[in-house]
Amino acid sequence: MAALARTRAKPRIRLDKDRVLRAAIQIADRSGIEALTMRKLAQKLGVEAMTLYYYVAKKDDIVDGILDLVVSEIELPSEVGDWKAAIRRSAISAHQVLLRHPWACSLMMSPARIRAARLRYMESLLKRLREAGFSAEMTHHAYHALDSHILGFTMWEVGYTAGARELRDMGAFRRDFPIDRYPYIAEHMGEHGKESSRGDGEFRFGLELILDGLEKNRLSA
Repeated sequence: MAALARTRAKPRIRLDKDRVLRAAIQIADRSGIEALTMRKLAQKLGVEAMTLYYYVAKKDDIVDGILDLVVSEIELPSEVGDWKAAIRRSAISAHQVLLRHPWACSLMMSPARIRAARLRYMESLLKRLREAGFSAEMTHHAYHALDSHILGFTMWEVGYTAGARELRDMGAFRRDFPIDRYPYIAEHMGEHGKESSRGDGEFRFGLELILDGLEKNRLSA
């Protein structure tokens, strides 16, 4: 009877869908989206796996939900002020958000994963471009140029960083590199060595090229 009383007195773990999704994001951020399973998520939350189905119908709902939360972290382009400044801030925000949640990049490229948060982001960016004076055709091109830079550069950066970690002795690699045969690659590698002090400068460099090109097109239209 005493054991039964203790069992009944034990407080239940209070969950809601947001807490479930936040825990899922933590797993994906730490170990990748492939590591996210209902069993691991339940263990993290301290519940049985079947409990999760009270909040979500299936694992795919969790993936959609955490992607929505990540996209919602991105700052939307301001509707006032200079259009370039507004889109620059939004693009840099998107890049930083996706670096925090690198698993989200590939999911954002899937048409099947376009949901409310992604639609809000797309609509806001398209609207800002149109209201800046771009035609529907140029807005189409501008959107894809910006989107491909944000997603593509971030995926490259994540992959490059992971590859650099796998190369345990970068110093030895640089020392043994045949500089006489590949002098420009060696020079390029030297520039990579300066990146730690550049922050997101490489991303911004490409972004400015896109924005400057769009501005020239807008003024000449």
